[in-house]
Amino acid sequence: MDAASCALLPSRCALCGSPLPLISPVPICDACWAEFPLRNEPACSRCGDILGPLDFAFSTCRPCRLAPPPFVRAVSYGPYEGRMRDAIHALKYDGLMPAARRLGRMLGQAIGELAPEVSSGMLVIPVPLHRSKFGQRGFNQAWLLASHALAGLRETKPGWRLVLASSAVVRQRATESQAGLTPRQRRNNVRGAFVVPNPQAVTGRNVLVVDDIMTTGATARSVAQILLRAGASNVWIATLARARHGSQERGGGGVYSQGNLRRAAETGLEDREFSSGRQPESGRPSF
Repeated sequence: MDAASCALLPSRCALCGSPLPLISPVPICDACWAEFPLRNEPACSRCGDILGPLDFAFSTCRPCRLAPPPFVRAVSYGPYEGRMRDAIHALKYDGLMPAARRLGRMLGQAIGELAPEVSSGMLVIPVPLHRSKFGQRGFNQAWLLASHALAGLRETKPGWRLVLASSAVVRQRATESQAGLTPRQRRNNVRGAFVVPNPQAVTGRNVLVVDDIMTTGATARSVAQILLRAGASNVWIATLARARHGSQERGGGGVYSQGNLRRAAETGLEDREFSSGRQPESGRPSF
């Protein structure tokens, strides 16, 4: 519809509230799309978080040095802030599903960075929702983003074999929202939440786990661990957005205080024991 139609049927941007010159199935104005933040700071080569001043001598952040994650690398399109955060909230909580196409194409750009590392292709697994959460929301935003990302990559990288496997991992236990939880609470929240129902489907495969946001990495670690246990060769992580340490998504304060770093080191011991095939000491769970 044209501007005259919009005057009769006004439509506003779902993010900033400004009037839209045209009615669109994706009610986000061009100005807001242009304000999506991009990564422009040195990032950890493992988890993708922004490196702190004391990390510049290393290629990884301190949490990853203390607790190396079980996945090879995590990539994202941009930081979880500003219009990016607004758009993800509109998708997840307001049901603005038409926005998933463009957001998914952004995710696809991040996934494309992995092509030189895994040129043979990957099994792509969206982080699953528990059936109760899926029933409430009606859709899985990770699946929507992954589907649109792969559609875009089939155009830009037609020779790259990426296979969507949405049922390869199941969330067998309902969990609380991760928003506002401390790193330790996040790890406890997802412990034992995921399962691979058919290990043969992932055995010997390179796997890409897709989600909308990565914050402390608790979910990414948990899913990567159960995939490696099931026989996957390697696991990578791709998210639309990456939250910075200390963002509001993580409950306000910096997520890696000295106490949290110590606990992260303990988690790292569990990860290393898991990756080597040994059972965690003292009967501690592996994730």
